[in-house]
Parts: sequence; structure tokens; C-alpha cells
Amino acid sequence: MQIAQSTADRLTSGLSQLIRTGRHLSQSAAHELYGDLPGFGWALLAPLERDGEQRCSALAAGLGVDGSVASRQIAALEKDGYVVRRPDPLDGRASLIGLSETGAAALARTRAVRSGWAAAALAGWTDEEADTLCGLLERLTADLSLGRPPRTPAPA
Repeated sequence: MQIAQSTADRLTSGLSQLIRTGRHLSQSAAHELYGDLPGFGWALLAPLERDGEQRCSALAAGLGVDGSVASRQIAALEKDGYVVRRPDPLDGRASLIGLSETGAAALARTRAVRSGWAAAALAGWTDEEADTLCGLLERLTADLSLGRPPRTPAPA
């Protein structure tokens, strides 16, 4: 089943506007949102909270970034006490990165601020409407993450 071109255009326009709005909010309220946590910190700490300790290479792969980028960011987070590193018991050459208490507290604080913003933005919505939006966003994210190349429309 294919959606109408006008719907696809409206969707991509709406997503672009949503992303711009999110960036603007994040930049204008970065300290409230992240405190002393670097902006990239959320992306690295959330998988550690969700999935537990892991190698830098696994974090990089999950985020779709180069290992050297993840390594530098993890080093910064480790220096500031947001993550802890320990030798991998299965391979002494590698390390496992884990979430520290400071990192967990930073995630909780950031999550509380984000939840407050969402609650304020959705104040005029019913819980059912908000739940429907959540389900549709989760579905869209999952479909986009499949990495299917876009189909080129047939010439008119």
C-alpha cells in the first residue's frame, strides 16, 4: 500500500520542522536539559542504562558512528565520571563501559526535564492521542531504521 505524494510531502515537511524545533529547544535550554552532561552524552548513556555495560565498538555500532568518535566521547564521559571502564573478563585487551551513579543521575535529570516539556506540549491532548502518537513514532522509527533505499517514483 502506498501513501499519496501529498501525504509524503506533508510528513517530510513536518518531520523537518520537528527536528528543527527540537534542535532549537536543545540549544536554547542545553544547560537545563543536560546540566554538565555533554550534548552527546545522552546518546551514549541511554544504551548503557538500557542494555548494560558493553564494549566501545558495540556502542559505536548501535549509534552508527565511527569507533574513534565513540572512543573520544566515552573518554570525555569517563573523565567527568558519567561512565566507568573495567577490563572485559572474556578478552583482557578490551574494556567494558558501564554507567556510573553520576551518569544514571544525569539521565534521570534529563529524562525528567524532557518529560516535563512533553507534558506541557501535550497538555491539550488526551492520553489516547498521545499514546497513538507514541506508537506511530515508534513504528516510523523502526521502519526508517530498516535502511531500505528509497524507491524512485516512475516518470509521469
